[in-house]
Amino acid sequence: MSLKLDLCNFSGSKIYPSRGIRLARVDGKIYNFINKKSRNAYLMKKNPRKIAWTVLYRRKHKKGTETDVAKKRTRKTTKFQRSIQGATLENILAKRNQKPEVRKAQREQVIRSQKEKLKAKKEAKQVNKKKTDTKAVRAAQKKINKANTKSRPARTNVMM
Repeated sequence: MSLKLDLCNFSGSKIYPSRGIRLARVDGKIYNFINKKSRNAYLMKKNPRKIAWTVLYRRKHKKGTETDVAKKRTRKTTKFQRSIQGATLENILAKRNQKPEVRKAQREQVIRSQKEKLKAKKEAKQVNKKKTDTKAVRAAQKKINKANTKSRPARTNVMM
């Protein structure tokens, strides 16, 4: 046979059958209290987390729990290396094992080649611009413009 145990709504302690006080509010909610002390504290709107003898206070402040059993063992993290997209693990390890001088020389070489590419591109652009923008082309455009202005009838300032 098992007993139906209630919990005190304020202190959180067990209420055995034929013990405790029941409070029924107007809205129909029923509250169970272990004794007058907890009922009066509830009615005075005390916070059970701030009153030392309640279960909620003891839980909040970690009172009465066995600390030896509760401690968990933490695993030591192990480093695991894997390849990254675009670079295999062997490439990464080879780069890491390179001497700094070699790495620096490679970096400078790449930078130098990039600069040369940019310079060549710039020169090609300038040559292309010179072909399209020469004095002869400008002179031809001026002649065309002069011919167009002569063929147009002269404007007269006539007021209407």
